Amino acid sequence: MLSLFLVALAGATLLPGGSEIWLARLWCLGEPIVWLWVVATSGNTLGSLTNVWLGRYARRFQHRRWFPATPEGLARAERWYHRLGEVSLLLSWLPIVGDPLTVLAGVFRLPWWRAVLWILVAKGGRYALVLLLAHHWLAPLC
Repeated sequence: MLSLFLVALAGATLLPGGSEIWLARLWCLGEPIVWLWVVATSGNTLGSLTNVWLGRYARRFQHRRWFPATPEGLARAERWYHRLGEVSLLLSWLPIVGDPLTVLAGVFRLPWWRAVLWILVAKGGRYALVLLLAHHWLAPLC
């Protein structure tokens, strides 16, 4: 379970990784489904909240040469984020798009409790779906 937590946590940060295969493997080994869901959701949510935290402090460096976004790019991201709003965090489970969304939530100072709520719903929903699919498609193979 600790390995699942760590893989899920790392998979939600800007580091590459995916926890779905690890989750399915542990499910095949007979680990309790509720604990798998709780551990994977917790780890992945915490990883995304790490991105939110990084975003909250990233903006103070926006005038440095090495900062990854131009002022125009940051303004464009702000317009896009404010148009979609915090509900966009329901897409935080998506590869490629999800990590930047969580960073933007931090950059634009979304209150912590709302970030936790949206990210928890998104990540919990994804892992529930993965476990449901594992139950239906992997059961004969395990």
